[in-house]
Amino acid sequence: MTKKLKKIVISKDKAVFWLNQNGRWCNRHGEFEHKKIIDYFNASIRKDKDGYYVAQTTDDYQEKVYFHYEDTALFVVDVLKGKDILLVLNAGEKIKLKPKKLSMKADNLYMHIGEERIKFTEKSLVKISALIECYKDQYVIKVNNRKYKIGS
Repeated sequence: MTKKLKKIVISKDKAVFWLNQNGRWCNRHGEFEHKKIIDYFNASIRKDKDGYYVAQTTDDYQEKVYFHYEDTALFVVDVLKGKDILLVLNAGEKIKLKPKKLSMKADNLYMHIGEERIKFTEKSLVKISALIECYKDQYVIKVNNRKYKIGS
């Protein structure tokens, strides 16, 4: 017989941690420092109709902690260049670069997928910057010998 797990839901206003504008987890003491904890939080990011949350399941309960984020909850943390350019997200997912979906705002690069806005971290922006140039006062990205305008 399957044991029914207790469900715990913590609202965003009760959460004691958040994701800052640079994609770093924080609490009242500052940015998280331990890589294992950061990786655990990132791998636990989920979304439902009520927003983004960190999920955890133990032998006794299922927990959802909705969290505040200063800009967006999804970040590009790495760029894998090959036949296709793959973007590695903080939540662990790998997605293909969609050059037509890129935009710049306040010197930050974003990619839009449906309603999702994904921000490039400083590290990932450095990795993709070799493909970006300014052409006639317009940023463009060159992918497979083709130039795409980056929106604003």
